[in-house]
Amino acid sequence: MSGYEFDDSPERVDRDIVWAFLSGPAYWGQWRTRDIVDQQIDASWRVVGCYEKATGAMVGFARAISDGLALAYLADVFIVAEHRGHGLGVALIDAMVDQGPGAHFRWMLHTGDAHGLYAKAGFAAPDHTYLERPGRAPSR
Repeated sequence: MSGYEFDDSPERVDRDIVWAFLSGPAYWGQWRTRDIVDQQIDASWRVVGCYEKATGAMVGFARAISDGLALAYLADVFIVAEHRGHGLGVALIDAMVDQGPGAHFRWMLHTGDAHGLYAKAGFAAPDHTYLERPGRAPSR
């Protein structure tokens, strides 16, 4: 993993890479337009990118929304396929959650297929105090 670095500079995020992933392989991102993705990045409390040191290319991304005081929601976490298998996903989550200003927050997320990855970072099924109102498709 020495050939990679993590950076929370919003200016460094390669939005074309984020859009390509969220509009392609990401099952959770299919409903969004490019404009919505850009707005979500802009409105995020924090973004973290994973970059190849040799080229500077962004190969992973995560964003969070938060009140900045006690809780945060982790979203849009990915490592592009060609760079998987090096522990970058775990390191990206660590950079976002444990190495950032929200290390003491209550963190939430939704995932349909990466429970094992997030368990490594301490995520678990919610306890009896957690309720959720599912989203609904926007009316047109």
